[in-house]
Amino acid sequence: MLGKCKHTCIAALTLVLVVCLQYTSFSSVNTVATASASSVQEESEGNFNPGKMIIDHVVDHYSWHIVTVGDTEVSLPLPVILYSKDRGWFCFSSSHFEHGHATYKQFKIATEGMNKGNIVELDEQGNVKEESPLDFSITKTVAAVFVSIIILFAMVLPVAKRYKRQPNQPPKGIQSLLESLILFVRDEIARPSIGEKYYERVTPFLLSVFFFILLNNLLGLIPVFPAGANTTGNISVTMALALVTFIVIQLNGKKEYWREIFNPPAVPWWLKIPFPLVPIIEFVGIFIKPFTLMVRLFANISAGHIVMLGFFSLIFIFGNMDPLIGYGVSVFSVLFTVFLTLLELLVAFIQAYVFTILSALYLGMAFGELE
Repeated sequence: MLGKCKHTCIAALTLVLVVCLQYTSFSSVNTVATASASSVQEESEGNFNPGKMIIDHVVDHYSWHIVTVGDTEVSLPLPVILYSKDRGWFCFSSSHFEHGHATYKQFKIATEGMNKGNIVELDEQGNVKEESPLDFSITKTVAAVFVSIIILFAMVLPVAKRYKRQPNQPPKGIQSLLESLILFVRDEIARPSIGEKYYERVTPFLLSVFFFILLNNLLGLIPVFPAGANTTGNISVTMALALVTFIVIQLNGKKEYWREIFNPPAVPWWLKIPFPLVPIIEFVGIFIKPFTLMVRLFANISAGHIVMLGFFSLIFIFGNMDPLIGYGVSVFSVLFTVFLTLLELLVAFIQAYVFTILSALYLGMAFGELE
């Protein structure tokens, strides 16, 4: 059964990832922050700034910071893709911005104002135009999504091929790990939540969502390039995942699902006529469900990263006060950070499970299997 689902899994995963890319690219106009804004550096020159360090990790960037050696930042420049209403399309490397200090082709990364951290367009006199360019850049989060695509396909496709060629052979290698997770999603999430009649139809989608979230949660805990991006802690990505889930739910809604929304039979008539109070509440609930999926995943993953970085920052905060105090605090800070990292490993699985099972429950309601 799993081997036959290979192409469906690829299609569902591709749909999720494509929407993630689109939402992250479009929303970069409002969420991308530059890691080296001169005003912030001037305020914190010579001192450790924990807020800047934490925010730099949580938000998106036009380049991927790898390591800092002394005063030198080693970063991977990423493609900047812009559309100017007056001048058309532009595509160039983010290295031309020199970490936000330089202007290139009348574009720059704003260091103040409402567009701080975003790319703005300049006129001939060097003044910022009121209308910002459309930004389709490959940011750090988008690049991290591509990394997860490659890893997921490298893991799943060989396993699917082996199931197809040797369906009756015992699993081995990574197939042993994936099989247990695949069967868990199918038998413990999809089947009881959706029902025997329809669960096979949406199991590939649920598998795609589960593995995508789980992998990115785990990659976010590894502080070494090409991991370490806060992908599932970016609200654009969680919004895209929630939107795809919303679309799948609505496309699979049966007539019983829509009747329960607009004309629920178990509700007294005076709650539907003359003012349709319950139908309005039920209709709003259609949008509240994916909204809660989006916020829950975003908040839990972001909060975990912020708390871990906060404990780690204590070393440098107390070290600036007195080196001996810094060494003493480092013991407890490292222990707490290790403990929280282990806790985040559990949270990575829990959040992937929660998002998947809630999606399955909502799909079960759409199919009319859940009463």
